[in-house]
Amino acid sequence: MNKKVILSCAVTGAGDTTAKSPHVPVTPKEIADSAIKAAKAGATIAHIHVRDPKTGKLSHDVSLFQEVVERIRESETDVIINLTSGGGGDWVPDEKDPLRGGEGTDLQTPEERHEPIGKLLPEMCTLDCGSTNFGNMLYVSPTDWLRKQAKMVQLSGVKPELECFDTGHVRFANQLVEEGLIDGDPLFQFCLGIPWGAAADAETLSYMKNRIPNNSRWAAFGIGRMQMPMAAESLLQGGNIRVGLEDNLYLKKGQLATNEQLVDKAVGIVHSLGSDIMTPSEAREELHLLNPYRKED
Repeated sequence: MNKKVILSCAVTGAGDTTAKSPHVPVTPKEIADSAIKAAKAGATIAHIHVRDPKTGKLSHDVSLFQEVVERIRESETDVIINLTSGGGGDWVPDEKDPLRGGEGTDLQTPEERHEPIGKLLPEMCTLDCGSTNFGNMLYVSPTDWLRKQAKMVQLSGVKPELECFDTGHVRFANQLVEEGLIDGDPLFQFCLGIPWGAAADAETLSYMKNRIPNNSRWAAFGIGRMQMPMAAESLLQGGNIRVGLEDNLYLKKGQLATNEQLVDKAVGIVHSLGSDIMTPSEAREELHLLNPYRKED
């Protein structure tokens, strides 16, 4: 069991969830405020997507990322910022012409996906390690694109979190490590329960974590009602955890949650199992992060 846990909060995500819960933050101020509240509740890391303030839909606007980052930093809240580099990867075949992208398709090049990372230099960013069926949509992340992205992240000095939604993603993430595209100890995130990726259960988690390099750090999360069970399971199997409205909207059946409530519940689970939460300072040391924005004591 992990005795000292890094707790991430995925604050808003990219899914069409704003109509389902009034607590999903949309504007840069709302996203930053929610990240700050999550940090005060005990989150070590805030994982950030941004949304169009007018529509609530996914946005790739670097200026929106910048506003969120600046608001968090100016608040002097000591939380590690982890920006998405997943960008536009959605492919929905057109019903009349399947060779073309239909409504809902949103694709970005590796360079476009990296733009917020290269410009804002957060301490961490995600790197989605493969394509996958995502419900009835395909998330597109070809291997050569990923190699290009990994190299850009490496040159930026930002720590990549290797997002694995299926077992083949673990294999390719290991390949990136073998090719020298990941510096230092690799950091994996096992993303479980996405239709139709890896299942959110103990056996699948054990399979994935047993197939990464010995010097790796790792975390796992489940979506929907499996969020808290997988947080506990990840802790018991020696990993770190993630909660937040990107992955789950409910505190319990029928009760919509805020990010800080989900963090508080996860903290309670960790403490009840005899473990504790790492502070951002402790996690920086654990993950060997470079944080040029932290004020020295």
